[in-house]
Amino acid sequence: MLCAISRAAGILAARKKSLKRGFATRTPYAVRQQLVSCYRFKAKNDGLEIPIARGRHLSIPLTRHTLDVISQPGVAVRSFTLTRNRLSLSIARDVAPVECTSTVGVDCNLRNLTVGDDRERRHYDLSKTVRIAKTTVRIIASFRRNDTRIITEIASKYGQRRTARTGHLLHVATRMIVAVAVQQRRAIVLEDIRGIRCLYRKGNGQGRRYRGRMNGWSFGEAQRADRVQG
Repeated sequence: MLCAISRAAGILAARKKSLKRGFATRTPYAVRQQLVSCYRFKAKNDGLEIPIARGRHLSIPLTRHTLDVISQPGVAVRSFTLTRNRLSLSIARDVAPVECTSTVGVDCNLRNLTVGDDRERRHYDLSKTVRIAKTTVRIIASFRRNDTRIITEIASKYGQRRTARTGHLLHVATRMIVAVAVQQRRAIVLEDIRGIRCLYRKGNGQGRRYRGRMNGWSFGEAQRADRVQG
């Protein structure tokens, strides 16, 4: 019950933030049916056991990688989210504090991530994410079916594929940034880019293709990955 309340509160908080920034929003709703819980479950016999009735449990098998991660010392499974075809585990890990001796800044750009200070700079190429987005838009625009429902379903699959591929590239780049920062004992400083979407709205004197390209920029995902891995 508490997990359901927490999720509902998160959805309402996101809507409130959008309204405060002046974005048009729809009535909030849950997209997928899911079960979220943080009580009475445990990892046992290479699976996750979930109570479904008195004396009865549902066992969901876990992959070898997941078992290796949750069996590490200092790792505890706090909650799980179960949908029709996916199981997600939320874990807590004990991390040794790192005393930083200097700072390094991260500049998020459309085609790269620039990391450095006054002495040195490194560039992580992300131009492939732009090509992926452009290809996905071109493929979706080529659909000629009359059934809007089918077009929407197929376009959604291409969008999920684009998100997965882009997320992987950002994950690789941010993981390298965090690894180097930890090795050199540097604190990562991120720029404040809140409200940047307002720069690329209709009526700002920019072309439609340019606005589409900039609004497809995953700057928020790059910063989120830096925070999570750091």
